[in-house]
Amino acid sequence: SGSGKGSDVVAYAMKFLGVRYVYGANGPNAFDCSGFTCYVYRHFGINLPRTSYQQRSVGVAVSRSNLAPGDLVLFPGHVGIYIGNNKFIHASSGSRKVIITSLDSSYYRKRFIGGRRVLR
Repeated sequence: SGSGKGSDVVAYAMKFLGVRYVYGANGPNAFDCSGFTCYVYRHFGINLPRTSYQQRSVGVAVSRSNLAPGDLVLFPGHVGIYIGNNKFIHASSGSRKVIITSLDSSYYRKRFIGGRRVLR
């Protein structure tokens, strides 16, 4: 297991706000959604699988009400990192960059699959 607290993961992820989205990109100058989560967690010694679908099975399941900063948040074909206050940071294909979005936004609220805790 890697080192680092959820707050550290969030602080590191935030450094990439505004970096452009490119499908298949692994960072640090461009990311796709799972490339972004892989890159951020690798900084803390945690190697995630490369696709959002594979990332659904890492760590332990966390319900939406129990999400903590640093948890992965998963959707069909998409993944981000929970930052607290019902928000997550992600490389968004729609916005073409790394942004922060509310889990209560209508699009993501109805597509939320679950959270995964990969930090010990």
